[in-house]
Amino acid sequence: MKVKKILNLKLITSILLIAGLASCSKKSSSSNASRATGWNLDRQKNVAAKNKNQAGPGLVFVEGGTFTMGRVQDDVMHDWNNSPTQQHVQSFYMDETEVTNSMYLEYLEWLKKVFPPTEENYKNIYEGASPDTLVWRNRLGYNETMTNNYLRHPSYAEYPVVGVNWIQANEFAKWRTDRVNEGMLEKTGYLKKNAKVTDVSAESPFSTETYLASPTSVYGGNEEIVLKERSKRKAPKPGKDGKVAEQKNVYAQRSSGILLPEYRLPTEAEWEYAAAADVGQREYNIYKGQKKYPWSGSYTRSGKRVSRGDQLANFKQGNGDYGGIAGWSDDGADITNQVKKYPANDFGLYDMAGNVAEWVADVYRPIIDNEWNDFNYFRGNLYTKNKIGKDGKIEIVTTKTIEYDTLSNGKLVARAYPGQIAQVPVDENETYLRQNFDKSNNINYRDGDKQSTRFYDFGNTGEETKGEKDARKMYNSPKHNVAVDSLGKMSRKYDSSSKRTTLINDEVRVFKGGSWRDRAYWLDPAQRRYLPQDMATDYIGFRCAMSSVGPKAQKRKSPRN
Repeated sequence: MKVKKILNLKLITSILLIAGLASCSKKSSSSNASRATGWNLDRQKNVAAKNKNQAGPGLVFVEGGTFTMGRVQDDVMHDWNNSPTQQHVQSFYMDETEVTNSMYLEYLEWLKKVFPPTEENYKNIYEGASPDTLVWRNRLGYNETMTNNYLRHPSYAEYPVVGVNWIQANEFAKWRTDRVNEGMLEKTGYLKKNAKVTDVSAESPFSTETYLASPTSVYGGNEEIVLKERSKRKAPKPGKDGKVAEQKNVYAQRSSGILLPEYRLPTEAEWEYAAAADVGQREYNIYKGQKKYPWSGSYTRSGKRVSRGDQLANFKQGNGDYGGIAGWSDDGADITNQVKKYPANDFGLYDMAGNVAEWVADVYRPIIDNEWNDFNYFRGNLYTKNKIGKDGKIEIVTTKTIEYDTLSNGKLVARAYPGQIAQVPVDENETYLRQNFDKSNNINYRDGDKQSTRFYDFGNTGEETKGEKDARKMYNSPKHNVAVDSLGKMSRKYDSSSKRTTLINDEVRVFKGGSWRDRAYWLDPAQRRYLPQDMATDYIGFRCAMSSVGPKAQKRKSPRN
């Protein structure tokens, strides 16, 4: 009996010892416990972990990496503006196809509904967003059919939109961001069903940044539309004073992982990297060489047995030959073509060569300053912050405070739509003692501005006249003065100076890729051209991009050599 008791005691001791050792293991017993403090994490944090790297509608994942940005072919134009440089691009998402007429018409219909152009206060919003359909006209050609039908006729619904300038493309991307996130919040129960259609108005539209900063400011603060989180936790009980404490974190936040990053135009480096799709050339952890086109091979025709001889892009094949002979050697289009009519590249992106050229986010400069930065290269940073009113709260643009910018072509474009947070440039409070940036506008950095390292003039007294300073500028472009007088009439004063040396300025943007109007030379992803940001053509469209958050790759890879 005594022996039995001793054995039982040993058994119990062993079990307790094993349990104690298990509790001291390296892994936490709770999956929700913080690795820093051991505290249980807010359950909101777990949502973010599940929603990492989710793509928005229409987007394809492009895994980042290293590539040679710049010219592959001979510089027959002798412009010396795109010499090869080694660059690295972070992972991002990009539209599978160009933005189509049907997508852009959805944008226009929303603007027409929310900001009726029949009302004097809103007419410039719709007009400022409308594409220029007159880009199809030609002094020696009959193109009125495209002028009247291309944008709105159902036959052209899935064709890439044209006649859109760089500014309009950016505004579309902002609108798309808000509409996608509005739909995500509705889907997850933070907004009333169909409120985005039935309850939206000029006085109470939805804006992503406004919702994050002040959820009660969207939809006019209507709690029947802007819903609080349906918590599974018990409702808080009244305190001793009889008041119920207000619940916190009841609205979706950035940490919730529900809202997506903004849609935007891709940078030049991103666009070129995505178009070249060197990933298709990979072999034993090296690349076999630069590609001339977005597809493999040195020719514009397919070499595959099934489709041998077919054109792989929509481009101008020769003088007077925009599509080939009917029924034979035909690329299927004379002007633009329906999206997805040609094979996708190795990233799954369609029409990265031909069909339409595409706007990118960059400000045009002939030389890429790779010595200063070779990571996520981009020229055009304008840093802003939310405008804070006298009451200490953020200022939201209203129908009464909306402001317009007058473009050089006389068109009025809204600086921000009602419902969005007003923005102002960052000031010395944000730039003080910073090493990474020292001003709001960085378009001219290392490019001939006063503080340029290239134009640093040791021992300069600073007693130059304004004319002498202008003469020292690298880009001495014409300066037109276009404004609207008190009567609403357009006043145009053009710069007729004969001392201007270039057309390049801060309002000139890059477009990439060949188009239906271009010869094969321009199909090379490395080619770059420029055009003022407020001008549009019949051969330039655009597609959107979105930054990827989280890991570089979506699935783990292992070396192949």
